[in-house]
Amino acid sequence: AAQVMAHELGMPLYRVDLSQLISKYIGETQKNIGRIFDEADKCDCILLFDEADAIIGKRSETKEAKDKYANTEVAYLLQRMEQYDGIVILATNYSQNIDAAFMRRIRFTVHFPLPDEAMRKEIWQSAFAKETPVGWLDYEYLAKQFEFSGGQIKNVVWNACFFAAQENSTVEMHHLVKAIQLELTKDKKVSFHEALGAYAHLLY
Repeated sequence: AAQVMAHELGMPLYRVDLSQLISKYIGETQKNIGRIFDEADKCDCILLFDEADAIIGKRSETKEAKDKYANTEVAYLLQRMEQYDGIVILATNYSQNIDAAFMRRIRFTVHFPLPDEAMRKEIWQSAFAKETPVGWLDYEYLAKQFEFSGGQIKNVVWNACFFAAQENSTVEMHHLVKAIQLELTKDKKVSFHEALGAYAHLLY
């Protein structure tokens, strides 16, 4: 969505890597934040903070020195965002964890719900590039059986394509089932037989 917005506005999109932004050393995080906004001011770009709750989480009660500095970092980021004339996008799966001071200053809040069955079918059908050799795939089953997000479907499709390429084959259902199993392993509570239903036998 951020890429589409940047394309429509004809503006560059800069994705902020929070792993490089946040430092354990006192004062370094503020310096990094300052550098980002200084550069953004020069190029008039859209700033995307992915997994933004990592830095703009709710400020905690000051019990230790580290709490004081963490709260200072949030306050400084808030200050720089208010001073920035461009667009800042904050992406998170945990909006309830964002500090109330940020929420009050966010102009638009956009919720992306999980796709329903009809939308999932469309995503599955459009997920493969035109150049990808694809065999017969049961899109009805894929859409109905798995309440995946668009990102999860993308992961499955990528892995299925890799499995097919290893065999120098078209992408078939058994490649997708194997890739789905890989995606489902991220949830330790999942029973593969139950989750895969009619195509569980393709695992063996």
